[in-house]
Amino acid sequence: MKIVRANECRTTPWKNGGGSTTEIAISPPGASLNAFDWRISMAHVASDGPFSEFPGIARTLAVVGGNGLSLTIGSAQPVVLDRNTAPVSFPGDTPTSARLLAGEIVDLNVMTLRDQFEHRLLQVRQPIDCDFIGYDVAVVVAPFDDVCLYSADSKATTLACGDAAILMRETDFKCQIAPAAAAACYLVVLRQCRGQIGRT
Repeated sequence: MKIVRANECRTTPWKNGGGSTTEIAISPPGASLNAFDWRISMAHVASDGPFSEFPGIARTLAVVGGNGLSLTIGSAQPVVLDRNTAPVSFPGDTPTSARLLAGEIVDLNVMTLRDQFEHRLLQVRQPIDCDFIGYDVAVVVAPFDDVCLYSADSKATTLACGDAAILMRETDFKCQIAPAAAAACYLVVLRQCRGQIGRT
């Protein structure tokens, strides 16, 4: 288990001034936005506008703070996202834009290189077991409240606001994820597409 503390994450402003992005994890480590296998980040979105396009990338977005946004993906009808709605997945190379509903928001963004990695983004409100069935990597993100991780021998690790934990699958490895009362954390699970070799 690798713990990523909030103060270790790099935050960069957008070129258009519409927000900022905090990178939580990227693979391979140190990869650029033009050459990664997967990437997890949180963004503070301060104004309406288009998303950057990422050819060949699959994306999933969840609103974790603020009053939500309306997301328009290609020619589809707008989708409203807030802290109580399920994450939305879409191709990174489809023109996408967002309109804030009532002030700035914070979102959690997962991106994977299509045909190399697959991912799921899940909201966790109650204690659950993470047993990696069918997946290779799990990332637990605590956007605003504490989360406790319990290993099989009951050892506890606490993630504070903005922290994350990266867990790699091992034989018979299990971990319980326990978010703070009435709060939500997020679980990202990733797996390499069978027969593919990611960047190293």
